[in-house]
Amino acid sequence: MNTKSIYTDGQYIKDNPNWHMEDSSWKLLKIIDCIQKHQLEFKTVAEVGCGAGEILNQLSIKMPDKIFKGYEISPQAFSLCEEKSKNNLSFSLSDILQKNEYFDILLCIDVFEHIENYIYFLKKLKNKAKYHLFHIPLDISISSVLRVSPILFARSKVGHIHSFTKETGLAVLQDSGYEIVDYFYTAGAVELNPKSWKTMLAKIPRQIIYTINPDFAVRLMGGYSLMVLTK
Repeated sequence: MNTKSIYTDGQYIKDNPNWHMEDSSWKLLKIIDCIQKHQLEFKTVAEVGCGAGEILNQLSIKMPDKIFKGYEISPQAFSLCEEKSKNNLSFSLSDILQKNEYFDILLCIDVFEHIENYIYFLKKLKNKAKYHLFHIPLDISISSVLRVSPILFARSKVGHIHSFTKETGLAVLQDSGYEIVDYFYTAGAVELNPKSWKTMLAKIPRQIIYTINPDFAVRLMGGYSLMVLTK
């Protein structure tokens, strides 16, 4: 798999026509919850790998006094987000690592699992903002390892060339120089519309086990991601 060309040659948008825009409102709520919980003071927000730009679009409407900017390397995704530009929201078809810009908060939502040299990427990204919010899919679980197919699907259809657990995701960020401020699970397989009948059947067991022991539920059944606030 050529990890860059699939985002520029049209293959990724062919496999994911909406560029996951249907999940944006759900992710937005988690982002706002974290910002409000820690009472972060900010004026500028950027998102790397902003895709269709819907998270920033909704944030810019809810927070008209803030400035938002999205960075995207895919021409196909850029065509989706560019039309959402407004007074406090702009988009750039470029690599943020090549720009001499700095923000109060930088969003990296479901991104670095797609990056071939993700350690280099994360180290460079650290100098772009005071705070970073990462959303990391936790593709490795007992269930996914036993069945194998979920990990291969995530690789072939949504470009996850790296897979993480909570522990390895946090370790990668710390190894890259970030200070972990807070983290929490997000339950995509429970809270979003199920994408398959298997996900639907597993919803109740996931909820029950999670209530008893969140870490064990995530390690056993998967279907969760990790939101991490760093500085």
